[in-house]
Amino acid sequence: MKRILSALLILCLLTALLPGAYAVTLSVGSTTVADKVSLYNGVTYVPLRATALLLCSGASVSWENGKAVIRAPGLTVSARPGDCYVDANGRKLFAKDGVRLVNGTTLIPVRVLAKAMDASVFWDGAAQKVILKSGSNSIESGDSYYNSDSVYWLSRIINAESGGEPLFGKIAVGNVILNRVNSPDFPDNIYDVIFDDVGGVQFTPVSNGTINNTPNAESVLAAKLCLDGASVVGGSLFFLNPAKAASLWIVRNCAFVATIGNHSFYA
Repeated sequence: MKRILSALLILCLLTALLPGAYAVTLSVGSTTVADKVSLYNGVTYVPLRATALLLCSGASVSWENGKAVIRAPGLTVSARPGDCYVDANGRKLFAKDGVRLVNGTTLIPVRVLAKAMDASVFWDGAAQKVILKSGSNSIESGDSYYNSDSVYWLSRIINAESGGEPLFGKIAVGNVILNRVNSPDFPDNIYDVIFDDVGGVQFTPVSNGTINNTPNAESVLAAKLCLDGASVVGGSLFFLNPAKAASLWIVRNCAFVATIGNHSFYA
């Protein structure tokens, strides 16, 4: 029987330890490994090496150029401590509170690792257990998952509006664009949202031409993170720079969500 198909990983969370840290038992078939899992801001983190090896018997884990790297048939995952994302087959998977390095062990959110390895995550509230069940162990590659036109235009509006902002500020601008795509009040694709002129041009870079500038690398990263589900400003549909805004209609008529960098975001 292939462990790749039948693996059942049980993370037993016990509350007898220090706040935020739990004892954990990782079990696959007859193999049991004692390790630790941590809770940061309500997010369960697991040790990358131990968890990956249990989920996929053919995996290897190494440390390369400051990154923990998982390699398995059809899968390459890299995670750099301090980054707010994990790269899985070219996909950019958001880890809002970052990849962590604790006492030499690389920790990542359990749901991020599960997505990277195509595993399923379940919560057993009665038993206080997080249960991981392995799947194909190979996430769809970025080359086939990301639509090239979506990355092209989303990265350009992110760069034009927030090229000098922190990464979370870039993600937030991308969130607004995708929230509009999903809203019945706006066009249903990224290009048309950007170039929407109902009621006037929606985004200054369209009128001044900076929408056509080549985006920097972090703006492309932010676009891919957004397209893979990263969200930092909820359902926001508007943003502005309060110091430069010519109109305060948004401030007066919309619900404030957050300020990131120089932009304030509203729903």
